Amino acid sequence: MSGIAILVVSIVVLALGYVFYGGWLAKQWGVDPSRKTPAYEMEDGVDYVPAKAPVLLGHHFASIAGAGPINGPIQAALFGWVPVLLWILIGGIFIGAVQDFSALFVSVRNKGMSIGEVMEVHLNHKSKVMFSVFTWLVMLLVDAAFADIVAKTFYYVEGSTNNGSVATASLLFIPLAIAFGFLVYRRGVPLGISTVVGVALLCGCVAAGLAFPLNYGSVNFWRVVVFVYCGIASVTPVWILLQPRDYLNSFLLYFMIAAAVIGILGSNPTVILTPFSGFTVGNSMLFPTLFITVACGAVSGFHSLIASGTTSKQLSNEGDAKMIGYGGMLIECVLAVIALLCVGSLTTDGNYTEVAAAPATVFATAIAGFFTKMGLGEKAASIAFTVISLAVSAFCLTSLDTCCRLGRFTFQEFFTPEEGEKTSMQKTLTNKYVATVINLGMAALLCGAGYAKIWPLFGACNQLVSVPALMAAAVFMKRMSRNHKMFIVPMFFMAAASLFQLVLSFRNNVATIMAGGASLAAPIMQCIIIVPVFVLAIALLWEGCKALFGKETAKN
Repeated sequence: MSGIAILVVSIVVLALGYVFYGGWLAKQWGVDPSRKTPAYEMEDGVDYVPAKAPVLLGHHFASIAGAGPINGPIQAALFGWVPVLLWILIGGIFIGAVQDFSALFVSVRNKGMSIGEVMEVHLNHKSKVMFSVFTWLVMLLVDAAFADIVAKTFYYVEGSTNNGSVATASLLFIPLAIAFGFLVYRRGVPLGISTVVGVALLCGCVAAGLAFPLNYGSVNFWRVVVFVYCGIASVTPVWILLQPRDYLNSFLLYFMIAAAVIGILGSNPTVILTPFSGFTVGNSMLFPTLFITVACGAVSGFHSLIASGTTSKQLSNEGDAKMIGYGGMLIECVLAVIALLCVGSLTTDGNYTEVAAAPATVFATAIAGFFTKMGLGEKAASIAFTVISLAVSAFCLTSLDTCCRLGRFTFQEFFTPEEGEKTSMQKTLTNKYVATVINLGMAALLCGAGYAKIWPLFGACNQLVSVPALMAAAVFMKRMSRNHKMFIVPMFFMAAASLFQLVLSFRNNVATIMAGGASLAAPIMQCIIIVPVFVLAIALLWEGCKALFGKETAKN
C-alpha cells in the first residue's frame, strides 16, 4: 500500500472531521466568541493569563503530545496497520477530539475549573472527591515515570553523545523561554518577530547541544535537576516559563511532522506490514488492547486534564476553543498516522517482529531512511535521526512540567471546601508552594521506590480518565439544555475498554502469583491497585448515569 495514499487520505478525512463535525459540535454547544473568558475575568498573572491563539495552541499541543502519538501506533501495529489506522481516524474525530474540545469548553464556561470541580458543581461533591483522588494518583505516576525517563535521556552513556546533547539543548531552552515570555508580555514585542527570533535561537540551542553535549552527572543527579525544574515551573507565572517554553518547543514537533511528511512525499514508502494480523495476537486481544495502546493518537484521558487545567485558564477567545481543543487533537492524529507509516514501511516481509524495537528508534530510523531514499545522503539522514530523537525526548519534559502543575492544581482543589471559609490546615495545604512540594515529593518517592512495578496499569488508568471527563461534559450540557448525546457512546465504549483491560490485568497477575516465583512484588501491587480503581470507576459511572438518565439531576 502506498504511504502517500494513506497519508493524504488520512489528512483529508481529519480535515473534513474538523470542518464538519467540529463545526457542528461548536454550534450544538453554543460556542460564543463574544463571551469574556476566565483568562480575563480572573486574570491573576500566574495561572489565569490570556494568551494569543497560536501561543496557546503551541502550549496545549506540546503538553498533550509527548511521545504518546509515536509510541502507541508503533506498539499496536502488531495487529496490522488497518485496525490501527481506523482507530486513529474514527477515535480521533468522534472521541478524542470531542473529549479535548468539550473539556476545554466546559472548563471555560465554569470559570476555568478542572473536571473535578465541574463535577462538584453539576453532579455532586463525592464525585469530585473520587475523581480528584484518582486523577491525582494517575498524575503522580506520570510525574515519576516521565521524570525518570527525562533523567535517563540526560544521563551520559559511554560511547554516545546523544544523551549529553539532549541535556544541553533542554537546559538552553529554559532561559530562551524566559526571555521570550519577558519580551512578548512585558516589552510588547510583536509575536511574529519574537517567534522568528525564538525559533532561530531554538535551532541554535539544538546545534549547541549537538556540538557541546553535557556529558556529566548520574541518573540520580539528573532526577534531582528535573524535579527542581518542575517545582519552579509549577509555581511561576505561566507567561514566563511554561507557556513560552511549550510554544517554542511546539515548533520542534511541527518540524518533526513536516520533515516526516516531506520524507513520505519524497520517497513514497510502501507499507508492507500485514493489514490485519487477527483479533488475537500472542497473548493480546484486539479489544481492548488496541484501544488502550493507541491513546494519544486517538483519545487520551490525560488530555482532558490539560484542557481543563492549564489551557482553559489561558484561552483569550471562546471561538478559539475548537481550533485548540479539537484541532490540536487532530494534529496529533496526523502524527500518529505518520508513526504508523514508519513502522509499516520498515518491515520487508510484513512481519511485525522484524521491527519490534523501541518506538522512538523505529520512528527516527524510518524517517532517516525516507531521506536516504530521496538521495539526500547518509549525512542528512544521520542529522534527521539525531534531531528527531532529540525532539521526542524534549517533549517528555514538556508534558512533565505541565503534569506537575496539574498535580498541584488537583491537590489544592481537593482541600478546597465546598462552602465557607478555609480552616488553617486547608489554607496551608492549598498554598501553591506547599502543594507543589507535597506533590513533587510524593512523585520523587514513587520514582525512587520503583514506579515500574505499577506502570503497566497506566494505559488502562489513563483511558479511564476519559470516562468521567466525557460524563462531566454530558451532565453539564444536559443542565444547560444542550445536545449531550454525542458523549454517550464514547463514554461507555471507553469505560468498557478500560475496565476490561483492568480485569485482564487482574487475571494475569493472579495467575502469576499462583504460579509462584521470586519476583511477586509487581503483580501483588498491581492487584492491590486494580480493585479500588475498578470500584471507583463503577461508582463514578453510577453517579453519572443517575444524572444523565434519571429523572432528577439535582446535586446531593
